[in-house]
Amino acid sequence: MMKPINDRVVVQPAAAEKKSKGGIIIPDAAKEKPQKGKVISVGPGKDGNPMNVKKGDVVLYGKYAGQEINYEGTDYLIMREDDILVILGK
Repeated sequence: MMKPINDRVVVQPAAAEKKSKGGIIIPDAAKEKPQKGKVISVGPGKDGNPMNVKKGDVVLYGKYAGQEINYEGTDYLIMREDDILVILGK
């Protein structure tokens, strides 16, 4: 279990697309990094400001946002809440 501090958020990136919309299979070397993921854990906030995202939210973030880590065989991103661009509605 990861518990981020301050205004940090742990996000599990969505899987990269394996096929293009036209049905062409994309090789691993050409796949783009996903910019969408699911929030796994949220810190308490910083300087008295509450967090806007919560566990389970699906979010979009900047292309180069966050620090990539591998924890117990799963890839995650740790980023500041400011790096999140939008929370996708259900």
